Amino acid sequence: MKYLSEYRDPKLAKKVLQEIKNTVTKPWKIMEICGGQTHSLVKNGILNVLPDKITMLHGPGCPVCVTPLNLIDKAIFLAEMNNVILCSFGDMLRVPGSKKSLLEAKAGGADVRILYSPLEAVKLAEKNPDKEVVFFAVGFETTAPANALSVMHAEKLGIKNYSILTSHVLVPPAITALMEDPESKIDGFLAAGHVCSIMGYWEYFPLVNKYKIPIVITGFEPLDILQGILMVVKQLEEGRAEVENQYTRMVKEKGNTSAQDIITKVFDTGDQIWRGIGNIENSGFKLNDNYSYFDADKKFSIAIEKVIENQECIAGDIMKGLKKPLDCVHFGKACTPLNPLGAPMVSSEGACAAYYNFSTMFKKI
Repeated sequence: MKYLSEYRDPKLAKKVLQEIKNTVTKPWKIMEICGGQTHSLVKNGILNVLPDKITMLHGPGCPVCVTPLNLIDKAIFLAEMNNVILCSFGDMLRVPGSKKSLLEAKAGGADVRILYSPLEAVKLAEKNPDKEVVFFAVGFETTAPANALSVMHAEKLGIKNYSILTSHVLVPPAITALMEDPESKIDGFLAAGHVCSIMGYWEYFPLVNKYKIPIVITGFEPLDILQGILMVVKQLEEGRAEVENQYTRMVKEKGNTSAQDIITKVFDTGDQIWRGIGNIENSGFKLNDNYSYFDADKKFSIAIEKVIENQECIAGDIMKGLKKPLDCVHFGKACTPLNPLGAPMVSSEGACAAYYNFSTMFKKI
């Protein structure tokens, strides 16, 4: 398949891997931002064949993982209301809230439905005028256009029983927070190609200039990741700090301006709590005043503001690159996908889930 098999070529992978080995002379710590990249690193055994001098750190780029605990509790609160249909992507159902998950709420009789698009939720609201339909809108910049369109579509159709519970997080402010953290030891970043396909990568230039770190935008196939690592290593070894785009087949510097226009029409930026990390300034999308009617948080006046995190879960340290999943004493024991202590063990982009599901599949390239 074009643009897929080409990036899974073992011979080319060996060639790029050898070039990495020939280039690296010093120890470097490189963080891949996106959970999809983490899964590619683990599933394809890349972590197992990189030179010892290269340490990959797993970043906070799993939207389900960083959705704040109080928002999950709010979603459960809504789901358990008599006249509400709560819709979500499948990953969110098993993520533990402070007392239960959405899946447990569903088992207890709550009307919780898995959908693949927020536009499906708008149709559901249209078909069920006697019910309030709430879509749990979770994601990075990648999913923001579709969620914004759902609100615009509902307004156009005059649908009053549709709203979204928003948990949209943004990558550039997260990089800033990581670099400002005094414990951070990050030398370079692999940025998420799908986010940049929407937003472009112009926002990364100020970060590179301020923190003097390489940022390379990559895709998710094995060769994408290996080429991205090589590009970062070359910059580090040469003393350069630039924004480079490995994912040229999908990403342009200015991104998808039409999608960006849709986002800015519906959302404003504001501070956002990241689960396990804390508040990051201007790191989230919030519905603006023109579309505040569709804000489930305001519509239902949900008074759940602060929830204490599970102190046994080290997800925050993992997503900040300070620890790895295997550093957790509960990994694979008290914490498993069926009995998770934190979101990274159940999300399809979570680092802990990647290690749990694929660590026994490591192979030498």
